[in-house]
Amino acid sequence: MSTAAAAPRTGAVLADLLPATRTRDIALVLGGSVLTGLAAQIAVPVPGSPVPVTGQTFAALLVGAGLGARRGFLSLALYALVGMAGVPWFAGGSSGAGGATFGYVLGMLLAATVVGALARLGGDRSVLRTAGTMAVGSAVIYAVGVPYLALSTGMSLSAAAAAGLVPFLLGDALKAALAMGALPTAWKLLGRRG
Repeated sequence: MSTAAAAPRTGAVLADLLPATRTRDIALVLGGSVLTGLAAQIAVPVPGSPVPVTGQTFAALLVGAGLGARRGFLSLALYALVGMAGVPWFAGGSSGAGGATFGYVLGMLLAATVVGALARLGGDRSVLRTAGTMAVGSAVIYAVGVPYLALSTGMSLSAAAAAGLVPFLLGDALKAALAMGALPTAWKLLGRRG
């Protein structure tokens, strides 16, 4: 394997700009999991909802965009498996499977994969593309998390949407705005627009 960073090609993600080695990929997957676990500790309760506002969704989407679909999936799969095994790094220091918010963890796993695939297609290279990519990723998280919330709590789907979607839309817009600044800027600073 090459140890020199190759010039980015169409279909590259930010992680591909690092020297290509198996060690790099392992470190990136581990780092993505740890970043998501740390970001999950930023948790603010939402009155009337079992779902807190956290940094983990933002981290999961950035992991997908930065690492690509395969490494993004592996990072979030590792995050989910370690949390299910008892490491308290889900939102607010929780762990285990089956809680009311576990569907959001599963949604983040899928979202990191989708966002990673979109990033490989250039979905992180401009402000507008990044906005669309983050919106799709957030929609994937909610598409899994809200129905899971409804099933695990006995809420109706509309009540689950009111408790587990609506209060988070403004925060998601702010997270998307951060990504819209960070990702295209990273590519521009690296002189690599694809």
